[in-house]
Order: sequence, then C-alpha cells, then structure tokens
Amino acid sequence: MIDSLIKFLDSSPCNFLAVDTARRLLLNAGFAERRLADSLADVKAGDRFFVTKNDSAIFAVTVGEKAPCETGFKIIAAHSDSPCFRVKPAAEIPGEGGVLRLNTEVYGGPILYTWFDRPLSLAGRVILRGSDALHPVTRLLHIKRPLLTIPHLAIHFNRAVNDGNPLSKQRDMLPIIAILNNNLEANGFLLRLVADELGVAKGDILDFDLMLYDTQGACRFGVNNEFISSGRLDDLSMAHAALMAITSATDTQATCVAAIFDNEETGSGTKQGAASPVLASLLERINGAIGGDSERFAMAVQRSFMISADNAHAYHPNYPGKYDPTNHPSLGGGPCVKINANCKYMTDAHSAAIFRALCDGAGVNCQYFVNHSDVAGGSTLGNILTAQVDIEGVDVGNPILAMHSARETASVADHEAMTRVMTHFFTNV
Repeated sequence: MIDSLIKFLDSSPCNFLAVDTARRLLLNAGFAERRLADSLADVKAGDRFFVTKNDSAIFAVTVGEKAPCETGFKIIAAHSDSPCFRVKPAAEIPGEGGVLRLNTEVYGGPILYTWFDRPLSLAGRVILRGSDALHPVTRLLHIKRPLLTIPHLAIHFNRAVNDGNPLSKQRDMLPIIAILNNNLEANGFLLRLVADELGVAKGDILDFDLMLYDTQGACRFGVNNEFISSGRLDDLSMAHAALMAITSATDTQATCVAAIFDNEETGSGTKQGAASPVLASLLERINGAIGGDSERFAMAVQRSFMISADNAHAYHPNYPGKYDPTNHPSLGGGPCVKINANCKYMTDAHSAAIFRALCDGAGVNCQYFVNHSDVAGGSTLGNILTAQVDIEGVDVGNPILAMHSARETASVADHEAMTRVMTHFFTNV
C-alpha cells in the first residue's frame, strides 16, 4: 500500500501528471475511459469507467446493481493540485553575471521558505498545433532531472535572516536554470528546452502550463519507518486512497464515484473545480442512462453521502499553543473528522456520526480536528460541492505536519487506515 502511494506521489509532480497517473492506474484495474463530450446513454449496471476534465480532474465510477434512487450515490472527493510555482509566459530573465532565471508566479499558498535551495525541475502540459485552431494537441511534460534551484541569499548579506525575513514573490523566489554563454541565448530558451524534451518543433508549441517541483522523491523515515515525507501529500495522499477504494469496489449495490477535482488550492472556481457543475452533471447523466428521471435523480441525491477528503493539521509538538486543547489529532492516531462552528466544513453531528460508524466498521480509530478558537482555519471541497449538489457529507482528512511545505510529513498507519475506511464505505455499506 505505502509503496503504491510513494510511486503515485513520485509520478505526480503536478496536477496534470497526477491525473495521468490516476488514469493509468484505473485502466490497469479494468476501468474503461470515456469522454464527457460523448454520450453516456449506454452506461449500465456493473460498468466501471472514468472521465477527465481539462486533463487535471478525473472522475471514476462503478455503476451499482440498484438504481441510484434506491441507494443514493456514494462519493469520495479529493483534489489533484498542490501549492507550487507556475512558469509565466516569456519566462526568461537574463541577469548580471550571465545567470538565467525563469519568471514564475505563486500558485496557491505554499510555505515559501521551504522551496529554497532544492533541486527543482519542470512538469505540466504543453499545447501543440493540431489539425485546426479549435483542436490543438496536448502533450504532458515531466523532466525528471534537476534543472533549477531557488537560491537563498547568504546569511552574510542578511544577518537577521533567522529573525524573520519578509519575502517578495517576484524578487526572491525566481529560480535559476542556466549560465549564459556564446552557445546559449536567453531568447526562446525555455521553448527550445521543452521542444527538445518532447521531440517536437519549437514553432509548434502554442502554449503551456508548467510548474516547478522538487525532484527529491517521496520516502519513509523514522526509527520504524512510520512516517512518510513528500511534497504534495496534501492532497494526493487522499486522492490515492480514493483510487485504491474505487478499484476495490466491484459488484456494488450503490453507484460509487471517486471525484478528484483541480484548483482547490485557489478556491475551486474553475470548470474542473469543485464549484463547477461537472460532478452534478455526471451524476445526472448516469442516473438518466439507467432509467432515472429528474424526480428519481432528486431522490438519489437525498439518499447520497459524500466523504470530502482533504488532509488535516496534525498536532505539532513544538507549537502546542496553535491547537485546540481537546481536539488535536495526532500522527498515527487515525483519520479525523474536521469540524467548524462557522460552517467552513460541511460536517455536522449527523454526518460525523456516519463517518465514525464507518471507521468502527473498518476497525479504524477516528479522531477530530477543530481549530483553536483564536486561530482562523481554512475551508475545503465539502461546502463548495454542496452549492452544486444538495448532498449530505463530511469533511475528513489524515493529520499531516507542515501542510503546504515543499515537503510534508504524514503517518504510514493513517494512510493505511483511511484507505480501509474508504474501501469499507464503497464495498460494505
């Protein structure tokens, strides 16, 4: 299980590669690939298929033996994106001393300091000329060798750096990629690099979505190998658990869906994000394909349940004052329910009780996360999705340390436990 997670993380340096990795995993498990642009009218009980949106969101479905109006839908939601740095167009910035930098902008809310002095590379998608203007060709890019670093300023030039050092995202966080000389020109450098990597003509590149990523792979550590260290644990670990659960879901009575959205880190307000109607539309089309009308679809939604899985904050032993005194989940203590009195999460007592019963059924311990009342918290997929689908659900996640760092820390036992709970939800309830 954990070897599979590590392989998944290393193959998924950005949202586009995460969805491609999920796609290959599902194909290997016997799922058929369908297109949202094609008819789904032939979908029937027992079918296992998936669709993608924008190459960065993926929805895997096992169609149940019973109609959704009888059983409802069982849904697990997660997201494919993580905070990072995105490369801007016309990115080359030649500087004094002959060093070439790339112009980037921050995606989401990373801990900026954790990105300094690491071996970085590029991953994403590249858009090439197609048969006509409306049908360009998409190619994925994953350069696996170190290409860049964001160098920190030496302490000798800023003696107070360890006392706090405000950072400019535009000045301080630009990566270096090359030393310019007579054989290397800045103009068009990045497109030439990308063209060479893909084996295409530079002139055929129309645009790109490229991100920086840390080339150091995921690993286990601890005296008993009890921890996982990796970038993008938030939220690829939950996406991986959902995929493990859906591939185990065979001959189910209810229709099960693993929905992995994009752009949660920037508010979900895109066509492939949780605020879009993509999931609601897919559920309605499945319902219609197996004989359900609008009334039966409304009944199905009211009988449905969703687990919104996005990681939670583990108790940090160095900062006890940041945590609620009685509701701070520990690494290795099991999945946790996320609760907020001001409804930042979709959890209420009823849905929390359902998840706790699922944990009991899977033989897994359940924890709770509530913010310290003086520390503002964030939000996640649950409430955003309920604006599109009137569905009951719960926000949960595994506790991790250093959320949004270039490398986060999680517990091996927690990942195994969450996967068991999700599998139990799909297959045994």
